[in-house]
Amino acid sequence: MNTYLLKRLFLLVPLLLGVTLLTFTLTKALPGDPVLSMVGERAQPEVIEKIRKELGTDKNVFSQYLGYVGLMLKGEFGRSYYTNRKVFDDILLKFPNTLKLALGAMIIAIPVGLFLGFISAYKKDTITDRVISSLSVTGLSLPVFWSGLLLMLFFSLKLKLFPPSGTGDIRFLILPSITLSLPAIATLTRVTRTTLIEIYDMPFVATARAKGITELKINFIHVFKNAFIPLVTVIGLDFGSYLNGAVLTETIFGWDGIGRFTMEGIIKRDYPVIMGCIIVGTIIFVLINLLVDVIYHYLDPRVRLHENSR
Repeated sequence: MNTYLLKRLFLLVPLLLGVTLLTFTLTKALPGDPVLSMVGERAQPEVIEKIRKELGTDKNVFSQYLGYVGLMLKGEFGRSYYTNRKVFDDILLKFPNTLKLALGAMIIAIPVGLFLGFISAYKKDTITDRVISSLSVTGLSLPVFWSGLLLMLFFSLKLKLFPPSGTGDIRFLILPSITLSLPAIATLTRVTRTTLIEIYDMPFVATARAKGITELKINFIHVFKNAFIPLVTVIGLDFGSYLNGAVLTETIFGWDGIGRFTMEGIIKRDYPVIMGCIIVGTIIFVLINLLVDVIYHYLDPRVRLHENSR
């Protein structure tokens, strides 16, 4: 297991280099000039040229890329074109808010999604199953910005139960967490239903029922234990994507996290901010996937057997 972890962490280095090269190339290909966005098109050419020299954008793309890789090796992501603050410091400042939002969404999504998926599987081909399946499809189909605006309109503007936007205590967290959790609830419901139906048809479940074991024990001791393995993948991927910053949700609700920070960087063409957020997001996603693999190691004996046989 230790060898496997070291190998995965070692592969993170070429992955990051590939991500930085691709991101840097695509970022530079964006239309517009960040310097002109900062000073305006009517600024004197001398001023524009001076700012470009200060930012290093007067060099060729290859030289700029090598300079950025050099900064990464020092553990830095450059400075924002607009605030002149270190991008990494701003990411560290905003990450706790994104973590709160991600945890809030998963706290809602996991129990609700598992419960609805279990009910749907247990009541297979009944009206209850059809209603839950229809709701899950609706949850996947609704755009996040639309459901967020509806929640804001109803609970904030009409009922005045929660603040419409901003970053603060738990009252500010509830609506964006619900908005972010809706797609995850729909996905978990469908995956849980499909997985449980497959397990219910397996011979060991029929054997357990033939022995007179109660349905409660069958579900909690046999069925859920086997169903949890694919569910870990879904939960891990959702949590990893939320930690990268839910751009639309954070922007709609004015939540001061990494997603909103990334969006502001894109709008302003603040290349160091865009690059820093994407690279940190890549690291987070890879580490979350690594954590999922570690959990697999302890949940599934077949994984341990495969590792020992290598």
